[in-house]
Amino acid sequence: MSEESKLYEYYSSVEENKIEWLWYPYIPYGKLTIVEGDPGEGKSTFMLHLAALLTKGKALPDGSEAQPPMTVIYQCPEDDISDTIKPRLISAGADCSRVAFVMDEEKPLNFEDKRIEETIKKTGARLFIFDPIQSFLVQDGDMHSAGRMRSILGGLALTAARTKCAIVLIGHMNKSNGGKNLYRGLGSIDISAIARSILMVARDAENPLLRYMFPIKSNLAPEGPAIGFMFDKHNGFVWMGVCDLNIKTDNASLDGRAEKSGTATDVIISMLKEGPVPSADIFERMALLGISDRTVYKIKSNLRIASVKLNNVWYWKLG
Repeated sequence: MSEESKLYEYYSSVEENKIEWLWYPYIPYGKLTIVEGDPGEGKSTFMLHLAALLTKGKALPDGSEAQPPMTVIYQCPEDDISDTIKPRLISAGADCSRVAFVMDEEKPLNFEDKRIEETIKKTGARLFIFDPIQSFLVQDGDMHSAGRMRSILGGLALTAARTKCAIVLIGHMNKSNGGKNLYRGLGSIDISAIARSILMVARDAENPLLRYMFPIKSNLAPEGPAIGFMFDKHNGFVWMGVCDLNIKTDNASLDGRAEKSGTATDVIISMLKEGPVPSADIFERMALLGISDRTVYKIKSNLRIASVKLNNVWYWKLG
């Protein structure tokens, strides 16, 4: 029987491959991941700061071991490259020599464009971020057409698989006030069906400066814990690390908040893991979370944090 007329094969002949991860269990290599949330919740900011860590080879927000510095492709036709995107990358601490973009002034990029795979191969990028989804659909790419979305994103998924590049699509949620978060992504549910991982970004119900990223779909691994980040008025963007978050994922928005003591413990550990920190900075950060000084001292005792005085300033450090 010739290859052309072969109709079937047995799974016994298939070589097994292990899933590889850019960030376990949130973003797999060689697959599509969607990061979604309501407008203004910080989806793009979250991804830019994650990309910045990756370009510098730094540890990830949950404390995962750092990987070697990698190249990232960030494509966002809605913002100006020179006065908006590059300043944001610099503010995030990215190595801009490791952040590329496809030149699309003459010919706008879309999900079916061959330049996507060519650029990944030529740059060796391990992460490609499209921001937002709607900007990369061809003229007949109706987001509500199941067949068209499967065709377009199916091809993009094959590109991810061939290049072993993690591809992340940033998308907005619709305005529905009912149903699961999984079904609130704009367009056909087939967009969500093709993605192997879907992450949601939402703000804390009590503290609007505090945001969370948490999984609402995870086909390849158990769902990971929520990751917190904050827009600090003094320090800008701040990673808060793993948060103990009570999430009702069947609601239209984040209907829950951090278990404060658990979150405060995680944040303090995250702040101290790289070395001593002025105690005043810790109390200031805890105040933003609504954590009382009494609770902070209790956590200090539980973690056996030591106090040291340097140049007349008190510092805390992990024992």
